[in-house]
Amino acid sequence: MKRVTFFISGRVQGVGFRYRTNEIAQSFVVSGTVENLDDGRVKIVVEGERDEIQRFVDEIQTSVSGRIKSIDRFDSESSGDFDGFAIKR
Repeated sequence: MKRVTFFISGRVQGVGFRYRTNEIAQSFVVSGTVENLDDGRVKIVVEGERDEIQRFVDEIQTSVSGRIKSIDRFDSESSGDFDGFAIKR
């Protein structure tokens, strides 16, 4: 199990990006959170198997490709802190 934190920039706030990410997460065996940041980016923290996380992120990129300008990725060890996937407010 891995944990990956993504910081996504582009036109990703005020357009349903968090809700779409949450919908996509329900189709994968991942847990974590998605939240808007004050600087206009969206932060996704996700835990799961490496391949499942990659498929999850690929689906996000495909689904909202015109909105994403860049994605910064940071890998770490899974903490087991999450029970499912949720939108943070």
